[in-house]
Amino acid sequence: MKTINIAVAGLGRIGKIHLKNLSRNFAEIKVIAVMDVFEESQAIADEFHVPVFVQTFEELLAVPNLDAVVICSPTDTHADYVEQAARAGKQIFCEKPLDLSLERVQEVLEIVKETGVKLMLGFNRRFDPEFKRIRQLVENNAIGEPQIIKITSRDPGPPPVSYVKVSGGMFLDMTIHDFDMARYISGKQVKEVYARAAVKVDPEIGEAGDVDTAIITLTFEDDSMAVIDNCRKAVYGYDQRLEVFGSQGMAQADNNFPNNHKLYTEGGISGDLPLHFFLERYDASYNQEIREFIDALVDGTDMPVDGEDGLLSIAIGLAAKKSVAENRPVKIEEILS
Repeated sequence: MKTINIAVAGLGRIGKIHLKNLSRNFAEIKVIAVMDVFEESQAIADEFHVPVFVQTFEELLAVPNLDAVVICSPTDTHADYVEQAARAGKQIFCEKPLDLSLERVQEVLEIVKETGVKLMLGFNRRFDPEFKRIRQLVENNAIGEPQIIKITSRDPGPPPVSYVKVSGGMFLDMTIHDFDMARYISGKQVKEVYARAAVKVDPEIGEAGDVDTAIITLTFEDDSMAVIDNCRKAVYGYDQRLEVFGSQGMAQADNNFPNNHKLYTEGGISGDLPLHFFLERYDASYNQEIREFIDALVDGTDMPVDGEDGLLSIAIGLAAKKSVAENRPVKIEEILS
């Protein structure tokens, strides 16, 4: 079997996670190059014994015998990098979102289609073992026809305001994962979005034009529903829960904990807090999504999360922003038209 030569662009938190997994866990591939704009990231390349370190994406694409790129750079570079990689004939994994502009996303997806390369978007929560099991239960009709999906997603603390200003806002940065999960778990398309949001955590987030607390109701094509609650701060840790209620039962996925012990005393019952942040909570899912990306390259199959999935999640996010601004339900066709 031919070894797949892969490069990683961007060596921030997510880039280092993917580089670690690619370097250590997959015999079918070889990481032959990495790219980061900061010269000090050379030390990361050295740590993982990557032979080539460059500081521009153009240099990365010029590395001989390169088959695929994993793009983990800042959001505002994603669309340009995907377009350049597609035109260079490289297979692509790109962290979400592809871009904050729906028009730009559509433009890039057309280029990907024209060039015939494969593109996978990094919606890693689909690959979490607990959430995948819920999806299997829904597919196998174990709970009957899904009627209500509840998704709770709360961060342990808000990001810096400097990040908020360039992130596209909570709906396109944080909740976009939950929009994708709602579609993934239900297997249905969203037709309408109604969102209410406020600034309850940090006034500076509001001054930056964003929100930090929200409730979003999604209505699917068959009039079943999903309810998402988000907050940028949960003092007890990273709160990630999912429930699907159906005509024949219910399925739940709870938070992950360092261990499941409980201490019972006359003073009460205590146990560990949830895992503190996404790096710990979704460690297994990051590895599995890269596993399935590589499998699709080796087997020549479709990517498990494609550009259309990314496009629709952005459309839902833009509908949520419009819903908050105009205080009304917004149909997805208004955004996609």
